[in-house]
Amino acid sequence: MIRLAAALLFLTATLVQAQEQRRPSHCIAIADAAPGIEYLHKASWTAPIPEYTVRIHYIAHASFLIQTRGGLEAVTDYNGNIGTTRMIPDIVTMNHAHTTHWTHAVDPAIPHVLRGWGEIFGEGIDHYLDLGEMLIRNVSTDIRSAYGGDEPNGNSIFIFEVEGLCIAHLGHLHHEPTDRQYAALGRADVLMVPVDGGMTMPLSTVKRIVDRLKSSVVIPMHWFSGYALERFLADVSDTFQIDRRSDATLEISLRDLPRRPTVIVLQPRYLTDPD
Repeated sequence: MIRLAAALLFLTATLVQAQEQRRPSHCIAIADAAPGIEYLHKASWTAPIPEYTVRIHYIAHASFLIQTRGGLEAVTDYNGNIGTTRMIPDIVTMNHAHTTHWTHAVDPAIPHVLRGWGEIFGEGIDHYLDLGEMLIRNVSTDIRSAYGGDEPNGNSIFIFEVEGLCIAHLGHLHHEPTDRQYAALGRADVLMVPVDGGMTMPLSTVKRIVDRLKSSVVIPMHWFSGYALERFLADVSDTFQIDRRSDATLEISLRDLPRRPTVIVLQPRYLTDPD
């Protein structure tokens, strides 16, 4: 009986540990998209998240809220303004291209602040933050300086691995990644890409990037007018299906990835707490 009880205790502990572990992603693997099923989910950013699902809410500019079912909340290119909400993110990532992508005044209550640049010019930084349900890592990229020069490794692409998905945020990227950077980035199931056409990269470069990564879902960001966005959509419409949304929020899971690569246009909306 003692041995049986010990065995049951060990089995229970093993199952609990397995449930707490992050669902493995295939970020660094070459794999086909999963069979597509209908994945249009309309939900508030404060609503419960379905099983095996990640919620992405487009806040503004290059800032997205990424939420997990277990309650982790990450904000990309955090600049201190995410709306009129009492919510405090667990993780914020920043890039220092402009003050719209970072801030000195980070709320000290935020547990994990990941800057996309290093303390010493040109050295870059390496992040590998494993929070169990979500893994956040980065790939350093170069950036144009304010005075016409370049800062090697001065910015970062941030990758979020959660629920088996690989979600990549290109940030304020100024150049096409090198082969080594592409390899480090891996497969991005969901890709946030700047489509302003000038402040970051020409749209011809953006098209090469999205064509090479072959992400199942591409979400345009960093667009200031309908003109740049429409140009990007026209450029990629031969290989990507275009899905225009009137909402800011997308819920998606690994099983929901579309058969044909799809650009999903979300409408930015700052976070507000429900009444």
